[in-house]
Amino acid sequence: MELLSNTAVPRYYGEFREKVIAGEIPVNENVSLQMNRIDDLIADPAMYYDDEAVERFIKFCEAELCLTDGSDMVMLDTFKLWAEDVLSWFYFVERSVYIPDTEGFGGHYVRRRIKKRLRNKQYLIVGRGASKTVYETCIQAYFENCDKSTTEQITTAPTMNMADAVMSTYRTAIARSKGPLFQFLTAGDIHATSNKTDRVKLASTKKGIQNFLTNSILEIKPMRIDKLQGLRCKIATIDEWLSGDIKEDVVGAIEQGASKNENYLIIAVSSEGTVRNGPGDTIKMELMDILKGTYNNPHVSIWWYRLDSIDEVGDPSKWVKANPNIGITVSYETYQLDVERAEKSPSVRNDILAKRFGIPAEGYTYYFTYEETLPHRYRSYWKMACSMGGDMSQGDDFCAFTFMFPLQKDVFGIKCRSYISERTMFKLPRAMREKYDSFVEEGSLIVLPGSILNMMEVYEDLDRFILDNSYDVRTFGYDPYNAQEFVERWEQENTPYGVVKVPQGVRTESVPLGELKILSEDRCLLFDEELMQFCMGNCVALTDNNGNKKLYKARREQKIDNVAAMLDAYVAFKSFPDFF
Repeated sequence: MELLSNTAVPRYYGEFREKVIAGEIPVNENVSLQMNRIDDLIADPAMYYDDEAVERFIKFCEAELCLTDGSDMVMLDTFKLWAEDVLSWFYFVERSVYIPDTEGFGGHYVRRRIKKRLRNKQYLIVGRGASKTVYETCIQAYFENCDKSTTEQITTAPTMNMADAVMSTYRTAIARSKGPLFQFLTAGDIHATSNKTDRVKLASTKKGIQNFLTNSILEIKPMRIDKLQGLRCKIATIDEWLSGDIKEDVVGAIEQGASKNENYLIIAVSSEGTVRNGPGDTIKMELMDILKGTYNNPHVSIWWYRLDSIDEVGDPSKWVKANPNIGITVSYETYQLDVERAEKSPSVRNDILAKRFGIPAEGYTYYFTYEETLPHRYRSYWKMACSMGGDMSQGDDFCAFTFMFPLQKDVFGIKCRSYISERTMFKLPRAMREKYDSFVEEGSLIVLPGSILNMMEVYEDLDRFILDNSYDVRTFGYDPYNAQEFVERWEQENTPYGVVKVPQGVRTESVPLGELKILSEDRCLLFDEELMQFCMGNCVALTDNNGNKKLYKARREQKIDNVAAMLDAYVAFKSFPDFF
């Protein structure tokens, strides 16, 4: 019998809240905001809590499922908390329902109150090692075997092998068949054709995991919009949507098709990512608006675990903020080893901060470490000699110019000036748009009208900028691609002396890249603009077997590459040292 109440405190949330208030479980600001949202549901007379919904889920999982190694599953408190939040809240809507006549001919419509589940999306952002994938398996198995309707279910991840992790735990449970339901569903032979009663009802096939009683199926899909749109899936789990270099909003693509079903459910699970300012960050900004109450959307459940401050990394008592299952699914020792590794190896520090503690650092470093991308105090280089570098390889998208000012032995001042078309600016995702707005505000990025950059407009604006600041440009290095018009005018109005062509490739880039890396490690590149910090944080260098390096412009359509321009300026400076 279902017990609905519009005043009751959810059982597992109530236990969790008591421990939080008593100080037994520390929580971060985001979880605290989610608790406020649940308290609002408890106080809302239009929202109803059904305790049986989550209890059925727990009983099924503990009776029928097992872990990947075949051991018995004991439902974690966090799983109960998350499942209760997504499964146990309901509301009622009035609809016209068609009732056929008893004679079998015709019928009529009547107004009925229809019970609907409140939550249709759940976002879990939690540290590595929290058994997120097992939770996804529980959700998928429960709906495929306990929902009487025919369900299409999918699981997706950045790689197919990663998505298969959800299936592997499920397959183990089918093979073990420890509970009465799975014993019944797996009894028989999958190849039986003469008598369907002798055929197995639940099996893992080439298509996926199929329930032949209801014709429901769970299958793996690639994390690509063209593969996910229009699927009409009722249950979907998305794994590590923040971890891969995803350029598209896959959650929105799945929801387009899933929303055609009544009571659909999307579970998006991930640890914090290391790819900045993409669709993942845009989604996180929307989630923060929901948590703070500026955007009211009660249909979304958000459990976002992370440390509130980087200072808490050294305090093991606070690590439960980032991983509520620490000490159960992952040991404190594992976290401690990663903390020590981050201290000894700065190159992996940002990945550990993100994956273990949920702290995304701005400009995740690939070639330059995080410390090397921190800006210096503001400086002006009025009337000083400099070497200018230009990267115009994306003329229809952006042009980047970097000025290097030799100050003393092996110390350089750095200034940036970049250009982007108005059309490109308007097409940016929300998170990246806000980042570009900050560049515009500091004056390092100029937005020119139109869809394609006019190189003569770029030249004239850059010339005004140089004159306004009285820069003494003595050498000019440039990437030849798409630069002919600009360079020809530069040579006519200035001089061809000191102009150096710097074609991209290992031959020209390897040595100066290595020297720039040494200078950045010694903090001898004195940049003070946020744009340069952003570009250095996104810089990727490919290294071959001989140790030769070249720039790899990963995600170049979503960043302004002043690092390549700095490389060109440095090559020009090294070519004419007597000019300085």
